[in-house]
Amino acid sequence: MEYHDSPEARELRDRARAFMDEVVIPTEREHQQEGDVPSSVVADLREEAREYEVFCPQIDEEWGGMGVAFRDVLPLFEEAGRSVLGAPAMRVDAPDEGNMHTIELVGTEEQKEEYLRPLVAGDINSAFSMTEPKQGAGSDPKMMQTKAEKDGDEWVLDGHKWWTTQGSEADVFIVMARTDMDAHPYAGTSLFLVPADADGVTIVRDIPHLSQGLIHSSHAEIEYDGVRIPEENLLGTLNEGFTHAQQRLGPARLTHCMRFTGMATRALDIAKAYMADREAFGSTLDEKQAQRFEVADFETELHASRTMVRHAAREITEGGEARIPVSMCKVFAAKTAQGAIDFSLQACGGAGISRDLPISDFYQAVRAFRIVDGADEVHKRVIARDAFEEVDEGELANLPEF
Repeated sequence: MEYHDSPEARELRDRARAFMDEVVIPTEREHQQEGDVPSSVVADLREEAREYEVFCPQIDEEWGGMGVAFRDVLPLFEEAGRSVLGAPAMRVDAPDEGNMHTIELVGTEEQKEEYLRPLVAGDINSAFSMTEPKQGAGSDPKMMQTKAEKDGDEWVLDGHKWWTTQGSEADVFIVMARTDMDAHPYAGTSLFLVPADADGVTIVRDIPHLSQGLIHSSHAEIEYDGVRIPEENLLGTLNEGFTHAQQRLGPARLTHCMRFTGMATRALDIAKAYMADREAFGSTLDEKQAQRFEVADFETELHASRTMVRHAAREITEGGEARIPVSMCKVFAAKTAQGAIDFSLQACGGAGISRDLPISDFYQAVRAFRIVDGADEVHKRVIARDAFEEVDEGELANLPEF
């Protein structure tokens, strides 16, 4: 199905699919049982991605990307999700993808030159440091306590963060901090670019977590103790940190949805191939109605996920926030991807939980998707609040009396 994608989007998707089939997936198979893939392998894949013209398509050409419109790059994200190596190879991997988007959107020319250009090239890594271990400042970021105070021509940051993805590997952090403690956090929070080697930045630990195999990514606990940064490291507008975070998180959530949809699609493809070959109780597994109907359900739900993401992306492209459609996408795509991958693992039996197939890596990776970038419950709260704001109390007149 073409989903009304533009010719450019389809051409980009086709190049990405060829790159995945001809380069990335064969590389994945070479390293499937080795643990973390060496960074040199990822660097080689990035060079090949440039050859296929699929490297960092979402960033403007001025900074080293391809300048493809957000809506048109979505099919590539799905192709990238078919292997855990796909997104880093094409430089559409989280958290760098969202951080690059943020710097491109609200950064100064100097900030883009210092941080965006090397990020696009893959010469440095970044992290988004928002979630905190105390006061519940994760699902409810209004509880944030990290603060930044102005001292002359510097900002001084103090706070405690955790679940900072790629924190231990990052060269620069985008840190969210309170800059007006008297204002509501939504109106008194800002973003800052903090070099990882700044005095007062301490990586406390890497939090042990479910991983996705092959590609190591830390989730760091970090302390910021009197960290001094120049005033020009303010990213975007003072006290508009939550606004900028939403500008980052909306598109990033959709790219996550497409990557995991791609992952679920490949898992299902592997399962269908296995089921067609595996005989049990007088027939191959793909001839048994229970399994066939499960596949039918997931094919339907994956199609719905792709369509929902494109709808939300269109709203964003037209200048809207698309908060409700994005939340709907996030909840639905995460549930669908987890269900499809779980079924695929079950359908493949012992082979599914082995490291001979990538499904076990997918299984570990997808469970976190229902938590990262907003837990299911947070997004459902957003959707429900909007739904009940639209209630027409006049409908009560139509209810029968009991």
